[in-house]
Amino acid sequence: ASGHHLLLENAQQVVLVCARGERYLAGPALRSLAVLEGASLVLGTDGFIKAIGPADVIQRQFSEETFEERIDCSGKCILPGLVDAHTHPVWAGERVHEFAMKLAGATYMDIHQAGGGINFTVEQTRRASEEELFRSFQQRLQCMMRAGTTLVECKSGYGLDLETELKMLRVIERARRELHLSLSATYCGAHSVPKGKTAIEAADDIISNHLPKLRELGRSGEIHVDNIDVFCEKGVFDLDSTRRILESGKEIGLQINFHGDELHPMRAAELGAELGARAVSHLEEVSDEGIAAMAAARCSAVLLPTTAYMLRLQQPRARKMLDEGVIVALGSDFNPNAYCFSMPMVMHLACVNMRLSMPEALAAATINAAYALGKSHIHGSLEVGKQGDLIIISASRWEHLIYQFGGHHELIEYVIAKGKVIYKK
Repeated sequence: ASGHHLLLENAQQVVLVCARGERYLAGPALRSLAVLEGASLVLGTDGFIKAIGPADVIQRQFSEETFEERIDCSGKCILPGLVDAHTHPVWAGERVHEFAMKLAGATYMDIHQAGGGINFTVEQTRRASEEELFRSFQQRLQCMMRAGTTLVECKSGYGLDLETELKMLRVIERARRELHLSLSATYCGAHSVPKGKTAIEAADDIISNHLPKLRELGRSGEIHVDNIDVFCEKGVFDLDSTRRILESGKEIGLQINFHGDELHPMRAAELGAELGARAVSHLEEVSDEGIAAMAAARCSAVLLPTTAYMLRLQQPRARKMLDEGVIVALGSDFNPNAYCFSMPMVMHLACVNMRLSMPEALAAATINAAYALGKSHIHGSLEVGKQGDLIIISASRWEHLIYQFGGHHELIEYVIAKGKVIYKK
């Protein structure tokens, strides 16, 4: 073949997000995103973007070509595939009963200390077979994909013991190999302190047993892990244990990307900046110093609008972060405690509850979320040479993807990943 297999013709708008190879957008760069009107896009057989430009220019440039497929995008918008920078998608057991408890006034920590929360899911996930976990994970990824997500960060962390953590990571590895979506795998063995251990003992076990095993499996090519995560929180892992685990993970080549300053101010943001973390998630209770340190260190803030909304927490100070030049990203925090697959709904909540503008929210769910995963050189914008991950929506302005709350099922007509149509409404 000619090497060009898909032509997306004559879109009303093509939202590039970036047009100059930026690895993230922060500060004044977020005021307006790069958008082309009346444009076409060409994807190569290798799955990468070959050309983007005004429809007439592309038509002339490729007039001799035969394409395997053409999609008429008149009156429609093309956007980058969405990037979900924080999920817990591999688990067994339902926690719908805990939602009822929360609505009746129980706090997250009340439920956690009564043996519910993470502990409940850990018991169920330890019991589940690898096949069972893979099947449910596959279905969840399908739901995310139909809501426009093409790159997903996936955490372990419902095993806590080495055997179950490896089982979860094998499930993520299998999905990475077999499915169309792009995944970033995170080892989150320090998600909670397992029953019968202190935080110090749990940290010692992770450092002396879990991480050496991960390094070995990484070297043999069996399991590829990208990031290391710790739940740095009062009553879970304190700052000192968090530091020890993250430093050990960094030594074996993992990117630091952890939960911090969610329920109590822990100076987690300051720690992340100091350790050269890629990202810190949550940050509902971050200090002013933490915000300044993250901005200076180019450490991204992964904000999770569904969590603050469902747990009725104080919202993180997104406006202050943006004003100080922090790289702000978004994640769904999909997990049994915050069951939401949809990045369009996450963007809407970010705009309403965290006061982001629509361009800020889209950048946070594309280029900046990709940056948080160390993947913004291939993902997160529509630029020549980047992976062909994009969505086509049936609306004449891209903002409809955020404006229509819960409207993504009707809006998203096509999802394209690695240059192939993987979903068509």
